[in-house]
Amino acid sequence: MAPIEASIRRRDADLARQLRDALNSAALNSAEGSDQRGGRRLNHYCIALGSAREAFVALRAAEAWGFVGPLPSDVRERMNRVIGTLVKVAR
Repeated sequence: MAPIEASIRRRDADLARQLRDALNSAALNSAEGSDQRGGRRLNHYCIALGSAREAFVALRAAEAWGFVGPLPSDVRERMNRVIGTLVKVAR
């Protein structure tokens, strides 16, 4: 992800920062949620899901603006897998 973020940063530092923040939030809230129970667990997973979706949209926006080439299929697949997993655990 770092090379993609660097390409975005060269064209739009704000979008790159938002992407980094969203990716970090998704990872950190997923980890924190895994140690919680009940409503706290659900809250962290819901935040992680929103952040993962935000990160994916940031990547697609960068692609649409031409800041990066087409996103590699493995990046799309990983993002879809993470989002799909979080949808299941955030129920």
